[in-house]
Amino acid sequence: MGTIDIIETRVRGFIGDIQHPKQKKRININDLEHQLRKLLDDYYEMDGYSLFYHAIETLQAEGQLIPILNNQYNGRTPALALYYWVNIKVQEAKWDRLEMMKLSDQFDFSYYERHPQWQTKEEWTRIQNVYTFLQSHQEREIVSVEERCLELFGHEKFLLDSDHFPDGKGFLARIKISEDKLKMVNYGEPFVFWMKQGKEVSDIQRVLIVENLSFFHTSIKLLQANQLDYEPELIIYGEGTKIEQSFSFFFSMFPPKSYLFYYVGALDAAGYGILIRLIEKYPDCCIQPALKIYRKMLECMEQMNDQKIGQTQNIKYRDLFIQWFTEEEQALLLQLWQENKRIPQEVLTIESWRRWM
Repeated sequence: MGTIDIIETRVRGFIGDIQHPKQKKRININDLEHQLRKLLDDYYEMDGYSLFYHAIETLQAEGQLIPILNNQYNGRTPALALYYWVNIKVQEAKWDRLEMMKLSDQFDFSYYERHPQWQTKEEWTRIQNVYTFLQSHQEREIVSVEERCLELFGHEKFLLDSDHFPDGKGFLARIKISEDKLKMVNYGEPFVFWMKQGKEVSDIQRVLIVENLSFFHTSIKLLQANQLDYEPELIIYGEGTKIEQSFSFFFSMFPPKSYLFYYVGALDAAGYGILIRLIEKYPDCCIQPALKIYRKMLECMEQMNDQKIGQTQNIKYRDLFIQWFTEEEQALLLQLWQENKRIPQEVLTIESWRRWM
């Protein structure tokens, strides 16, 4: 066996060991070469790096490795990308075609024909469970996604937690079956709310959603004193990003009609994102920023502080948010953004509110 065969064989062995049948893996090319050097005492004498470089190029040409082009390189000549995706391991089709045909009255197996790596024993068991359910689904009651997942897949989070159950992600899309057909619904999380005293559920027209717990309690006091902007009949505690999952619960609690939803959060990247995603996710609802309250916050620039570490600063969300404001206000919001500053909702207190009375 020639030296290039030794290097290439070792590299292929490493790659084969970490290839996953269902998802790509990321590798550091320097770590891979380091493992190779430890196994070959004469690595440098045989000009091992040149052979290693050619082996990586060969695997890339075969489509087994995909360079991650982020301007990071391994620091060697000739250079290689520092990180590569290791493509999924291609497997031979494992399922019995006759058995697939028996179930084809309910399922379209074209995805599995194109992606044989998904033809696993576990996936087939899941498909059989769903098929059995569909034989009598018309007589079944609607239950939560968690309850149906436990029944069909053995764990209540199978379709909901892709970190712990990566096979669950996209499962319904692979078999082309809707949640409705499985008689399950993803219930929204309950949220904390406050209804104005003396109002009935049928009286609700204007709803104020507040991101922060402190201002939730402050807004209740202001509402009781008839001093809160928009005079909402209902105040919802959004609890940060949780409102994005819990908002749908509103329609399980209150009668269907046209509502006016006003949202107010901190003047920061996270707050902008929450509002814009709500608007995008519920296009049939009238959701808009509570401009009167945001403008009060802008008058508290002296209390700005640093953006929270780890916040994703999405320019698209920023631009969609600030378009609601005047040019002068937009300039202040852009100033905050450029200086990496934010205005927390806690600037609005019972005491500070007096300046606008």
